[in-house]
Amino acid sequence: MNIPTLLTWLRIVLIPVFVVVFYLPIDSARAWTALIFILAAITDWLDGYLARLLNQTSALGAFLDPVADKLMVAMALVLLVQSDPTPWLAIPAAIIVCREIAVSALREWMAEIGARARVAVSVVGKIKTTAQMFAIILLLFQNPLAGLPTHTTGLILLYVAAGLTLWSMIVYIHAAWPVLTAEENNK
Repeated sequence: MNIPTLLTWLRIVLIPVFVVVFYLPIDSARAWTALIFILAAITDWLDGYLARLLNQTSALGAFLDPVADKLMVAMALVLLVQSDPTPWLAIPAAIIVCREIAVSALREWMAEIGARARVAVSVVGKIKTTAQMFAIILLLFQNPLAGLPTHTTGLILLYVAAGLTLWSMIVYIHAAWPVLTAEENNK
C-alpha cells in the first residue's frame, strides 16, 4: 500500500459519502456534493502525479485508478439524471457511461491478447475527462456562481465531453481495428 493507492481508495470511499450528501435535506447539499466531487478529481490527478514522482506505481493502483474514476463519474451522472430527468441531460450522460463500458471492455480484451498499448489513453481522452469533470462540477453545484449560469454552462460542457467521448472511442476502435478483424482476415 502506498500514497497514490491510498488516494485512489479515498476516492472509492467518497462515493457513498457523495450519494448521502447529495440527498441531504439541506440547502447547501449540492454545493457540498460539488466539493466532494472536486476533492475526488484532485485525488485523481494527485495519485497519478505522486505515483510517477515517487516511483510508487503498482498493479493494484493501475487497476483501481480507472475503476475509481469511472465509478465516481457514473454515480454523479446517475444522480444528476435522476434529479433532472430530461433527455437533454440523459442523452450525453448515457453516451459517456456507455462509452466508458465499451472502452473498458476493449482495453481488457486487448490486454488479454497482449495488445494493450494499442488502446492507451490519448490526448483526446484527457481533454474529454477535463470537460467532463468541469461539466459535472457545474451541474452538481447547480446555483449560479458569480453570474455564471452553472447549469447551462455545465450542460454545454457535458455535450462537449459527450462529443469528445465519441471521438475518443472512435480513436480507440480505429487503433484496435486491425487486431479486432485479424481473425476474420485469416479465414
